Amino acid sequence: MDLRKLKTLIDLVSESDISELEITEADGKVRIVKADKATQAPVMHYAAAPLAAPAVLAPVASSVAPASATAAAPESPPPDAGHVVKSPMVGTFYRSASPGSDAFVEIGSTVKEGQPICIIEAMKIMNEIEADKAGTIKQILCENGQPVEFGQPLFIIE
Repeated sequence: MDLRKLKTLIDLVSESDISELEITEADGKVRIVKADKATQAPVMHYAAAPLAAPAVLAPVASSVAPASATAAAPESPPPDAGHVVKSPMVGTFYRSASPGSDAFVEIGSTVKEGQPICIIEAMKIMNEIEADKAGTIKQILCENGQPVEFGQPLFIIE
């Protein structure tokens, strides 16, 4: 079963009132059980063959961040600093397509709307993030290889 389909199923269970979901397909069986309210993380089991013992694949992280993580989050740039490009997802920020290649953009680079400016890796999938406005890169707010959150500022474009 493909990872996108599994993620969708996990999200559906998390957002609904059901406590358990089991799906059997030709290539295996998936069982997702929502944990009690104290832990808020569904548990997923996947069996490649009907007789195989279920193995825990991935618990879903809780959407509530601990107070210490919130305190360590970088400050938002001032609102008048320019256009802020924010992360559309949770993942790992990369400035280039591969470790040895040049960064997509540098401070002072001129970008066009739709031009790739970074990559965010999420669930082993590399997602190109494109500039949503044309202009000049004024500031890069994340380090290469740094984990980023949904909505976290990545770049400031002037």
